[in-house]
Amino acid sequence: MATLYSKAKILGHPIHPMLVAFPIAGFVTTLVAFVVYAITRDVIWFRVGYWANVVGVIAAVVAAIPGFVDWAFGIPKHSTAKRVGLLHMTLNLAVAAVFAINLLIQAPRMDQAVPPAASAVVLSLIGVAGLLVSGYLGWSLVQTYHVGVDLSRDQQRFEARRRIETSP
Repeated sequence: MATLYSKAKILGHPIHPMLVAFPIAGFVTTLVAFVVYAITRDVIWFRVGYWANVVGVIAAVVAAIPGFVDWAFGIPKHSTAKRVGLLHMTLNLAVAAVFAINLLIQAPRMDQAVPPAASAVVLSLIGVAGLLVSGYLGWSLVQTYHVGVDLSRDQQRFEARRRIETSP
C-alpha cells in the first residue's frame, strides 16, 4: 500500500490539520454570534460575528495553502482519495466564498445602530452546513484513505488484505 504522505510539514507533522481548527472556529463563532445578535439585538454580537468572520476567512486562506500542497503532491493521480480531496477542497473554497460574501454584505452595516440580521444568519448557516460536509470529507481522507498517516507495517498489511478482500 502506498502511504499518502503530507507534503507540507513542520518537524514531520502535517500543517493542514494543525490549521483547520482556526477557520472552523471562526466560521462557527460567526454563526453563533449572528444568531445571538438576531435574538438579542445587542449590537456587540453583530460586531463579534463580523470579526469572527474576518478571522475565519483569513484562516481559511492560510489553511488552504498546505491543504492544496498535500492534495497536489501527496495523493496519487487518478485515485479515489484524489477525487475526494478535490471535492473537499472545492467545497471548502465555496464555504470560504460564502463567508467572504457575508463580509462584503455586513461591512457597510458595522456602523448602523441596529443592522439587519437575516442575511448574516442565513449566509452563516449555509456556510456552516457546507463546512460540516467538507469536514466529513476531510476526515474520510484521513480515516479511510490515510492521507497524512504513517501506517505501521502491521497496519499496512491489514489495509492491503482489506483492499483485496473488498475489491470486486
